[in-house]
Amino acid sequence: MYRLLFSQVLSRLDPERAHHLAFVVIQALPTLGFGRLVNRFTRPRTDQSVTTLGLRFESPFGLAAGFDKDGKAVIGLGQLGFGHVEVGTLTAVAQPGNPTPRLFRLIADRAVINRMGFNNGGASSAVPRLFKVRSVAGRPVLGINIGKSRVVEVENATADYLASATALAPLADYLVVNVSSPNTPGLRGLQELDQLAPLLTAVKSAAGTTPLLVKIAPDLSDDEVTRIAELTVALNLDGIIATNTTLSRANLKTDAAVVEAAGAGGLSGAPLHARALAVLKIIRASVPAELCVISVGGVETAEQVAERLDAGATLVQGYTAFLYQGPLWARQINRGLDRLRG
Repeated sequence: MYRLLFSQVLSRLDPERAHHLAFVVIQALPTLGFGRLVNRFTRPRTDQSVTTLGLRFESPFGLAAGFDKDGKAVIGLGQLGFGHVEVGTLTAVAQPGNPTPRLFRLIADRAVINRMGFNNGGASSAVPRLFKVRSVAGRPVLGINIGKSRVVEVENATADYLASATALAPLADYLVVNVSSPNTPGLRGLQELDQLAPLLTAVKSAAGTTPLLVKIAPDLSDDEVTRIAELTVALNLDGIIATNTTLSRANLKTDAAVVEAAGAGGLSGAPLHARALAVLKIIRASVPAELCVISVGGVETAEQVAERLDAGATLVQGYTAFLYQGPLWARQINRGLDRLRG
């Protein structure tokens, strides 16, 4: 049913407008009175729970940052079957993001190019909203992803991250430092160890007892991935999220002219699968078994989620396939995990 709706209606809409329409429905789900009934239909039937970061995740499969930037639909997303929802990326300074259009489908590749640019209402405006989320019984695990404000120079990034961490860490089940989006000038340079180490040290101090993870790019070399993994252990961080979107446009099925017309931005979706899996294996070989490693990138099916778990992922996240598979995607993953790992 959803595939017909997508092919006949949603695929003809501007991608960002289609996202907003879907978001409104998901946001309203808890207020319609049958959200808990929906959750009985979407959550795992067998015990798929994972305990990590001092938290219990009902399902190992969660929603990556980027879908719910301001934390406005956490409860509805949890009712659709996601074991955790990572909101953001939130910045200390509210910002509109990049000019539109800034979201493009590559349907033949089941992929998306985005240059959203951390559009969000700011960390402080999210605080009362996320405070309410924390009080809802049966809510999903809440991750909060923070990034650098565009108006802040890279040399002042630490203070900017600290402002967000101070405001949001008390509300987060876990906190993520995003240094890997390609859509904020200079941000990926923070993955250099001489800049990353003091940044993470400062944010860890500000986060207090809230588990802290760092999110990295797939475009790092294997050696760079290993060094960041080793740094994560040395700084006693709680985990790594791998990976963000890629700058690569290699081996796409979509017509080259369409890809060129979309322009700059990070690519996510099915083409990222192989690299994300490779980065996961590099990280897992470099860190202790107890370190939380969240694998994200190119995940579409329960079989692929199980593959990531078997390769050492503690948890798995998805996003882009949600746009192509529709609102029952998390249920499909959970039912598949029931069959494969029940």
